[in-house]
Amino acid sequence: MKRARLRRLFQTIPKPLVFAIMIFFLQSVPWGHALAPDEVLVIANSRMAGSMDLALHYMQKRKIPRDRLLSVSVSTDEVISRDEYERAVRMPVRNAIQKLRSEGRISCLVLFYGMPLKVNPPLSSPDQERRAREIGLEKKQLEEASSGKGNDTIRALQQQIAALLKTNQRAALDSEIALVLVDAYPLDGWLENPYFLGFQEKKTLLEKDEVLLVSRLDGPDEKTVLGIINDTLAAEETGLQGTGYFDARWPLPQSKQLAGYALYDAAIHSAARLVQNRMPVRLDAREELFQPGECDHAALYCGWYSLGRYIDSFKWSKGAIGYHIASAECSTLRNRSSQVWCLKMLEKGVVGTIGPVYEPYVQAFPVPDMFFGRLVEGHMSLGECYLISLPYLSWEMVLIGDPMYRPFKTRSAR
Repeated sequence: MKRARLRRLFQTIPKPLVFAIMIFFLQSVPWGHALAPDEVLVIANSRMAGSMDLALHYMQKRKIPRDRLLSVSVSTDEVISRDEYERAVRMPVRNAIQKLRSEGRISCLVLFYGMPLKVNPPLSSPDQERRAREIGLEKKQLEEASSGKGNDTIRALQQQIAALLKTNQRAALDSEIALVLVDAYPLDGWLENPYFLGFQEKKTLLEKDEVLLVSRLDGPDEKTVLGIINDTLAAEETGLQGTGYFDARWPLPQSKQLAGYALYDAAIHSAARLVQNRMPVRLDAREELFQPGECDHAALYCGWYSLGRYIDSFKWSKGAIGYHIASAECSTLRNRSSQVWCLKMLEKGVVGTIGPVYEPYVQAFPVPDMFFGRLVEGHMSLGECYLISLPYLSWEMVLIGDPMYRPFKTRSAR
């Protein structure tokens, strides 16, 4: 497809849920280079027992130079204030990268067990908090009068509350630290990722050389994180084996002018077609989700929508990768009583997964056919596939896994 024709196609898709859905014609867009060990900065939390040991183990296995290790002293809570983020995380990371410039480029950050997961918005003033409470009472009265049914006035009041409390300025720490090289940028809402395949013909606020790839090796305990590292390396040696499971909700539509849930459901269909060139695939296009015990030897997975309720349908292959499209599925990685998908998948043996820490809106998820299509080609690592399929930064999404993991190496890479 010619570029001009592709651009016209993009323009027919409704906004703001606009994406490049014709991934087959974008498969030639490169990341730019293979991720090398000396491009990785590993970040551990000195306050968390085991964080440093796990980081050193990973660095030894991946042959990452010892001077690429940064120890920060930050809260072990999963949520930190914006002030603590700036002082204890952002500035030490920025300074470390600047010191290493003479030795080469840092293009990837790996956050380790014990690093906070979320950054709160800047504090509102007392007047802003008071006004938000007043509007909240007004909103509650309208909701009661309308029997809980939403309307434009209620939605407008909710937006006013969010602006006063700066709700849209909270973010995943991982997504925020990806912009550590940027001096200043707007915190309200998301920023377009210049590496995203769907934005390659669009001028974005951020430049590619300002953006870092960020992943984390994390989980509910040290044993889980050690298992992720070791199982990743073992699977990389043999190549990931098993079945790809893709859980769409509807049959593939004929229309190409798709947005929102329909677009992502179609992208799950497309991902299944791409993956079947590498391994057996099971595609389910029914409303019902995969049920317990249905998915044996699961190597790859993508599906939706079971909100905060992991369904134990899978026996995961060693080295498995997958993600579930639903809100806040990475809201915690430590609370074992939680049923969010990222936490439970890591506990069950997955080595790579993706999820949001809050409500991201569906269009903020990595686009499934972009992510899995590139992954099975074998030229890109897990982290690189994530970056080129991720639409937005300074937002809610987190990648858990070894960013250097290549489960489907090409022959030339072996």
